Parts: sequence; structure tokens; C-alpha cells
Amino acid sequence: MESIFAAQNTLRQNLGLQKVRAIRNKNYKAHGTKSYVYLLNRFGFEPTQPGPYFHQNKVVQRGLVPQSFTKAIGGRVRHDRVLVKKVGDGDQTGEVTAEDQQNDSMYLCEVGIGSPAQTVKLDFDTGSADLWVFSTEQTKATQKGHNVFDPKKSSTWKKLSGKAWKISYGDGSSASGDVGTDTVTVGGLAIENQAVELAKTMSDQFAQGSGDGLLGLAFSTINTVTSGGESDPQPSPVENMITQEDIPKDAELFTSAFYSERDEKNDSFYTFGYIDQDLVKASGEDIHWTDIDNSQGFWQFPSASYSVNGKSTEVSGNTAIADTGTTLALVSDDVCKALYGSIEGAKYDSANQGWVFPTTVKASDLPDFSVAVGDKEFVIQKEDLAFAAAGSGYWYGGVQSRGTMDFDILGDSFLKSVYAIWDQGNKRFGVVPKIEATQNLDVPADSGAAGQ
Repeated sequence: MESIFAAQNTLRQNLGLQKVRAIRNKNYKAHGTKSYVYLLNRFGFEPTQPGPYFHQNKVVQRGLVPQSFTKAIGGRVRHDRVLVKKVGDGDQTGEVTAEDQQNDSMYLCEVGIGSPAQTVKLDFDTGSADLWVFSTEQTKATQKGHNVFDPKKSSTWKKLSGKAWKISYGDGSSASGDVGTDTVTVGGLAIENQAVELAKTMSDQFAQGSGDGLLGLAFSTINTVTSGGESDPQPSPVENMITQEDIPKDAELFTSAFYSERDEKNDSFYTFGYIDQDLVKASGEDIHWTDIDNSQGFWQFPSASYSVNGKSTEVSGNTAIADTGTTLALVSDDVCKALYGSIEGAKYDSANQGWVFPTTVKASDLPDFSVAVGDKEFVIQKEDLAFAAAGSGYWYGGVQSRGTMDFDILGDSFLKSVYAIWDQGNKRFGVVPKIEATQNLDVPADSGAAGQ
């Protein structure tokens, strides 16, 4: 690695590369159930544990809507799978709204778009592959509170005729618009002719967040751009960095380092085109690499074992995806039961639709819990097992059930414990441990959990 580090140091100096700070979103308020509902909505899996939120079939009538009616009549009938919540007693259900789920990002990163560059704050997401932004094409109401990209003010903007994009979820929320290309600047790298998706319409679930859009770092096979109604995925920023040779062969990668949002320091960052050697050296270990399977567009790799307090259990054939767009870590029900069975007072709480444990439990009393990345296990920092206050003197756990999904999702609850190297050029994922000496585990004063 020393020769690669040396080459990356030269590249960093020559191009003026710099860390992209992942700024803690001061408006973000961690809420366990809302984060879990967001994942039910985003990934569309069915929960296997009881709770108020689940999916059901909904009959949609495609046809005309007469003036005196609120629903379409006539036309073709379609059955959609939608996310709903139980309302009151019995079988009554209601719609899932923006208030039911976490629609804000924990971290936001500054990105420049256009010439001259217009600065927007985006959510960097390794679980999706669209680069979309709030734009002047939206209504004034949905622009409010956001940095909005204006393509008319960029001399390098080129509209792509006939191309469109749309992201939609099971609760009916969506964002959509048209597409163009422009220069996108990330961490000192200027990426020319990058596809930028301009929001034109969006639902409240998208508009209410603090960020100005999203920068996808997954693989372009899951990009949502269409041309003439047919799928026409556009390259991601990192894919363009590689094909345009903005970064050399031995630096076709990006990295991420996240730190506890409970503390006031703002050390979290991404790099593009180089590895932070200080973090690797501080770990005292070599980078552990595992090959990825990107056939589904994700950063997916084998994760065939886990350990609780030193007792390792094999999970033959199990895989996981690493996802910066997910706050929790989702694993199988068996793993959840093994983990929370080792925490005194822990239980499954159907009202919160998740595993919880008492706030009186000290960090030193929490178990050593690790999950495999390839053929090596990595510990999740004990404090990160407590994601958010859940009321009545309980923490909502940072590890929860993946429901009917056939792979784990290792989100920020895991990623905060490692320095991650996303080597796109070599299709591999690398990690070294990054455990903070201590984290603040005080119950937030305004959480309603203290003293209950």
C-alpha cells in the first residue's frame, strides 16, 4: 500500500484534493421508529415483527375523475403495494405521511454545480445512484428553506432533451423532473458533463428535509433516468471521475469516516481519489478488503458470521450492503435476538416497532457485538447500539430487524465504527477499525425518556 499512498499523495497535491466535510445537520433529530419506517418505505420489505406499520395491496383505478368524485372511475385496475399504519383498534389502517418517518439527513455535504459553481448541500448516499437537486423549476413553496440550483445561471448547463427522472416510494411520496449535464465539483475534483437531475415536482416527504438533494454513490444500474419512457441510467459522479480519468487507476475510489452525532465535533468526512493514511495508521491494522457484488447496484459483500461477547456464529451464505443513506443497521431476527438477549432489560417493543433497552444500562455493560465484512468481523461501538431515546426510560437500538429482506443493511450504526474505503475501480470494499475512545451516552433532556 505504501506505493499507492505515495501516488495518492502526489495526486492530492497536484489537484488540490481536499476532504468533503460531512456536516452534522443541526435540524436532524434521531427517532428510532421514524428511521425504521423510512427504511420500510425505501426498501419495501415486510416486517417480520409486530408493530403499527406494514405493507398491503391497494386497488388503484386508472380512469377519469368526474368533478363530483375524489377517485378515478373506469379504466384499468392496478394493485399497488403500499405502506400503511394501523389506526386505533381493529383492522383500520391509514396513510403513512411525512410525520411518520425520518426524512432528514444526519450528514450533509457541500457540492458545487455549474459555472460559476452554485453551492448546494447534498446527502451522500451509497444506497442509490441519482444526483438530484432542488431547482428553480419547482414551486416557490417547495423551494423554501433550500439552496436551489438555477440552470439559467450556469454557462455550462446543457439540457438533455427527452430525459426524465422519478423516485417514488410505497407511501406515494415522489420527486421527479428533467435532466441535464453540468460541471459538478466535489472535494476539489471538477467532473464535467455530469448528469444532474432537476426537481420539478415533489411531495412533502421530500420537501421537508434540510438538504438540497442527494448525490448517489451506488452503481448506475439503479439510476432512475428514463428516455422516452425507457430506462436510460446515467453514470454516477464516481463513474464519470473514472471514465474521464479525473483520478488515476490506483485512486478510483472514495472513502467515508463518520463520528458520533451525539458529540459537538464535526470530524465526519468523505474523500475522493485518495485514502486518509493517518486513519489507516491509527487503526494499527492493514486495510481489510472484500470483493463486492454490484449486480443489484449496491455495495454488497459476504457477511457470513457475527459475534456476541466473543461467541461467533456462522450464517452461511449471508450477505450485506454498506449504505451511508441508512442510519440503522438491519440484520436477521435471529441476530437481533442473540444481541438483545445479552442486554439486561432489553425487549422487543411493538409500539416502537423495534428492539429497545433501558437507558440505565452503562456502555461498559453492553455486549461486544461484531459483524463480518468478508471473512473478518468488525465491532460496532457499544454506544452506537443506542440509537435514540424511545421514551419510558428506553433506548431504541441501533441494530434492528431486516424483516423479509434476504440481505443485511449496514448503515451508519455500523459505519461509524470503521473507516470505509469504497474502491469502485477494483470492485472491492475496504475497512479498518475506527473506535472512538468514548461517546456521550446521556439521554437527551428533551427526549421524554429521562427519569421515566
